[in-house]
Amino acid sequence: MNAITKEQLSTMLTMRHADAHAAVWVDPLNDAMRVCSVSTAIRQAAFLAQVLLESGEFQQLQELLNYSPQRLRQVWPRRFADDATAIAYSHNPEKLANKVYANRMGNGNEASGDGWAFRGRGLIQLTGRSNYASFSQSTGIDALANPDLLQQPAGAALSGAWFWQSKGLNELADKSASADANAIFTELTRRINGGTNGLEQRKAYWVRARQALGVAGVH
Repeated sequence: MNAITKEQLSTMLTMRHADAHAAVWVDPLNDAMRVCSVSTAIRQAAFLAQVLLESGEFQQLQELLNYSPQRLRQVWPRRFADDATAIAYSHNPEKLANKVYANRMGNGNEASGDGWAFRGRGLIQLTGRSNYASFSQSTGIDALANPDLLQQPAGAALSGAWFWQSKGLNELADKSASADANAIFTELTRRINGGTNGLEQRKAYWVRARQALGVAGVH
């Protein structure tokens, strides 16, 4: 695997003080990509484009769950069918996580606290007890006992790369050198996001990443 450099990563970022931020993340990213076979420039460009969007350029490492009542009713209309219910859970991330993630993804009921304990964390927001358990078993990092490890650069990067590899996204990214590159990248987005939220910004990061890593076909 050709490791990315701090300078290459810095050119992918749009934030102020990009060099300093890249210095923090380049080694954890390289370690994670090496372990999870994100081993070619084509794979790396697609992976980095996706995680840059998902994490807000490595600044958002846990799920935001601070919703207004109106937003709760938009996002989960069946769970929050009236204003009174929505108000009871608004602007209370822990209570909300325990409700909306109860009895799903290996979590216990609302009273178990699993929804909050295993909320989305890392570069691709690993979510749910069962996903944390699978990650822990595969990597030897005990994220079940210490979920906040996924909010540290090493754990955040590894969880993102593990998810990417476990969903077959390395092999899908290999196809992004073809004439169907945009369609492939859109499918990568769907498999990560469940939809195409932020697709244009993801593509912009993809262009920057391909330029930085010398991948042909930038347009």
